[in-house]
Amino acid sequence: MPDTSAAAPGTRPAVRVAVLMEREAAPNRWEDWRFRLVDVVQHEDAFGSAPRVLRDDGKTCRTLFPGFTLELFRDEAEGYHLNLSSGAPVWFVVWRTDEEDPSRAWPETVSLSYNEAGRWLDAQERVDNVPLPADVRAWLQAYTDEHYKPEPKKRRRPQSFLPPEQRQ
Repeated sequence: MPDTSAAAPGTRPAVRVAVLMEREAAPNRWEDWRFRLVDVVQHEDAFGSAPRVLRDDGKTCRTLFPGFTLELFRDEAEGYHLNLSSGAPVWFVVWRTDEEDPSRAWPETVSLSYNEAGRWLDAQERVDNVPLPADVRAWLQAYTDEHYKPEPKKRRRPQSFLPPEQRQ
């Protein structure tokens, strides 16, 4: 559960998380490695601060990457709203692979903003998602309800009422 206690003035609401990724060796004849985002979980002190292999049977390797801090920003409230209103809210995780060692991959950052994930995808980043647990969803919903103010819709004048030089 995210820390919902009163934050000190000037600080943002935040949650610490860890990312669980899986690497599969030779999943088919065209790929040497396949990586998959498995889960995003609440960070625990027992996780430490360095990536830790949880299981490696030679075919599949699961690694926990702890210590990500996800802060909420007012200017991303629309992105949080879009994520929540999608019907299936998710964590968005950007991850990368090592060009010199293609058997290595790691998460770079975590977000809850649909808009931020869209910007990453536009920048050709690898972005995957996993479902958001109910407690984090409620925390994000409370923040979004407080800070998201939809822009008022502007009435668009019918094209027939505009002079010909202003029509599209």
